Amino acid sequence: MIFGIGTDIISVSRIQRAIENNERFTDKLFTPGEIAYCESRASKYQSYAARFAAKEAVMKAIGTGWDGVINWLDIEVVADALGKPGIKCHNASQAFMEQQGIDSIQLSLSHEKDYAVAFVVLVT
Repeated sequence: MIFGIGTDIISVSRIQRAIENNERFTDKLFTPGEIAYCESRASKYQSYAARFAAKEAVMKAIGTGWDGVINWLDIEVVADALGKPGIKCHNASQAFMEQQGIDSIQLSLSHEKDYAVAFVVLVT
């Protein structure tokens, strides 16, 4: 059964400006694993933007948006051995998922030159 869905689209240039103008931006929003992945990519700002959109989409699927309870680092975008993206929850987001009986989080990411988009489905 679907608990919630969320989607987000973000301008890649907005994320690029935020990263270039604030040296702490990536550390506040992205886990070390996400940073390592994005920094290894030729189009790193697209990868950062896609992960930002995924985190926003999860928060929307939960139904709270960014409320300060579930934080950016509580939601991590990971990839399986084949490169399929997924979500790993930590701290408050993990507790929420357990309390609500959410068994899986389905994630789809896409990006092109100017935009990144994410779509999330929470399944009980």
